[in-house]
Amino acid sequence: MIFTTKAEYGVRLLVELGRQGGETPVSLKALADAEQLPLAYLERIVALLRRAELVESTRGAHGGYRLARPPAEITMDQVVLALEGTVAPMDCFVEPLQGAGRDPRVACSHEADDGQHCATKLLWTRVQFGVVKALQRTTLAELVDFAARGPVPAAAAPVALLQAHS
Repeated sequence: MIFTTKAEYGVRLLVELGRQGGETPVSLKALADAEQLPLAYLERIVALLRRAELVESTRGAHGGYRLARPPAEITMDQVVLALEGTVAPMDCFVEPLQGAGRDPRVACSHEADDGQHCATKLLWTRVQFGVVKALQRTTLAELVDFAARGPVPAAAAPVALLQAHS
């Protein structure tokens, strides 16, 4: 499963907003400069985050963006879903239509094609479930705290990441 730069840049933008403290709006240009990200692309990303009610905007000379909720209340599944849409481990997984009696989870399109069970559906469903659970357990506050720790030597990085998660 590969997330696009929308998810990467969106998470980085939110972490930077979390680091700023949230009281005063921060201009998108300042966020782009702080993270060395393209401003035009961030404009599209922040629009998605606004639509998902993860950030708020203020117009005017001292306007900008701030988090809509405290960082501890923003989970990464909310962020990734706002930016990427459905989390699907394979291209053949599609989101069924939402509605009464419909299952909102991702379903394998092979079953829809010929009515047969997909031989690998169990594996990919477990992969999807694991990724979604990890995203649900990770808050923006954790990422802000992790970023505040500073750089970790390459040899210690896997241990530091595991310790941060536990």
